[in-house]
Amino acid sequence: MNVSDLYTYLKQFSDDIELVGDGSIPVTGPAKIENARPGEFSFVANEKYRKYIEVTEASLLVVGRQLPVEQYSTRKAFLKVRDPYTAFVFLLDRFAAAPKPASPGVAPTAVIGRNVRLGKNVSVGEYAIIRDGCDIGDNTIVGPHAVLLEHVRTGSDCLIYPHVVCYHGVRIGNRVTIHSGAVIGADGFGFAPQPDGSYIKIPQAGITEIGDNVEIGAISAVDRATMGSTVVEEGCKIDNLVQIGHNCRIGAHTVIAALAGISGSVDVGRQCMIGGQAGFAGHLSIADRTNIAAKSGITKSLPGPGKAYRGYPAQPMRDQLRQEALVRNLGAMKQKIEELEAELRHIRDSLQ
Repeated sequence: MNVSDLYTYLKQFSDDIELVGDGSIPVTGPAKIENARPGEFSFVANEKYRKYIEVTEASLLVVGRQLPVEQYSTRKAFLKVRDPYTAFVFLLDRFAAAPKPASPGVAPTAVIGRNVRLGKNVSVGEYAIIRDGCDIGDNTIVGPHAVLLEHVRTGSDCLIYPHVVCYHGVRIGNRVTIHSGAVIGADGFGFAPQPDGSYIKIPQAGITEIGDNVEIGAISAVDRATMGSTVVEEGCKIDNLVQIGHNCRIGAHTVIAALAGISGSVDVGRQCMIGGQAGFAGHLSIADRTNIAAKSGITKSLPGPGKAYRGYPAQPMRDQLRQEALVRNLGAMKQKIEELEAELRHIRDSLQ
């Protein structure tokens, strides 16, 4: 494979691409720009990596349309695109070592309940359990030791990795990936306090619904609703170790980083970005396209789309950064105040 081959491959995704340099240079695979060797390719989407363009040994770089590449070495080729990061992702997919697809069929050690419908080309791995009344869509893979309890329904082309557990009644859309150890549809955290200090469990009678093209990371949990549905809408990407409480709605194409915790009945808008270890109090509403920085604590609803928040309790990003700057300077401010106080004492003493 050479540079021209990759140029042709990217053309199917966008016409806004230009090849600069020798298209016959062979290309063997991707690499970080600072470590790339001859034959490898990389990208520059961030200004701080521009310093590597001249010194890298990479044979091909994917760069922005505005970068004047003519000033750099002629020993490498360039693909100039509107979005270098996305273009590089497409190229990575071309070179990625795809896992060997599971063969259709049911492993001899798998357990299949009554009235189960398995679509075309479904694969069920060793020791997997699919309970009564489940409906598994075409081309779906259920990995070894995965457990689908009663009346789980999946769409087509899903990938359910080993040791995933889907509780009864869970509904999963098309092209959904759920990684190992994730638990979908467990009881929500609902307990009614009693006068004597004890708690009575509140029955969790609802379900969990996962939309199309969702990916859920390892050891994450999406709880079932008390009533109605907990919903993760289409295109959401959920990292490892994320907790989504009962009756939440996660809007379409929202991304949630690892260790975030979302309490019950939170309504998260579309296309939000939630940083790692962010925590949400219950019964809040988050506007579309809200960005929440890592370790933020969300204690109240965040209205108004497209805003960024940070800190605990979360505040608009600009306000929080200003406060953090003040805190960093407290030592110097304290010293300055002490110096001013000493000068005032000196003036007062001189007037006596």
